[in-house]
Amino acid sequence: MTAEHIVAQIQKKLLDQGIATSGMATFDLLRRAVKAGKNFVITHEPTFYNHTDQTTHIEHDPTYQAKQRFIKDNNLAIFRFHDHAHALRPDPLMAGSARMLGWTQYASPTEPRMYVVPPTTLGALAADIAQRLHGRAIRVAGDPEMKVTRIALGPGYGVPALTGSFDVAVGGEAPESGGNAEYVLDAAAAGQKKGIVLLGHMMSEDFGMKEVADWLRTFLADVAIEWIPAGEPFSAPG
Repeated sequence: MTAEHIVAQIQKKLLDQGIATSGMATFDLLRRAVKAGKNFVITHEPTFYNHTDQTTHIEHDPTYQAKQRFIKDNNLAIFRFHDHAHALRPDPLMAGSARMLGWTQYASPTEPRMYVVPPTTLGALAADIAQRLHGRAIRVAGDPEMKVTRIALGPGYGVPALTGSFDVAVGGEAPESGGNAEYVLDAAAAGQKKGIVLLGHMMSEDFGMKEVADWLRTFLADVAIEWIPAGEPFSAPG
């Protein structure tokens, strides 16, 4: 039996049950994937709590051990699809966020990541976003009554830096010190209203993995493929 034949058999076994795509391979997500009959999980974010999935320092951690045991017992394969996903054109993570936010038709034809929406206010925009995404921990900075038409979108850590060329930056997460938060405060003091809406990392990228599932179906027609959302990990108090 050749090495190529062995690899082909392994691939067939992994794909026999199907593929699940998701923003993050949490323990709960893996359980739902198994329940859905999917044993090949394509995740955008790490599986083991750090960007490069280093596990040496947590080998004796009970949570890590339980997750690893579940993966082994259920014959799961987990494939991280991060940089290559963002390299696709269009970027599926961007496309997924825009779709869920209802902004696809407002994409600027000449300015990447820019969306020109019908006039609204920052408060109304944030409320609409929360309703569409079912987000429980969306954060907003800026005057709720400020007028908004031009929005820059950046899922994950790619929140666009605020400038005078648009009104609001919308993205996943960003540092509080310096950057956009400070810009919003300084712009307000200078009489130049700006806003930022932070969705949370999963709320900004999870939906993009549905786009990845749709893309995979274009060349894996005989494989069952399902997007299973990781979901919102945070909640507001009360």
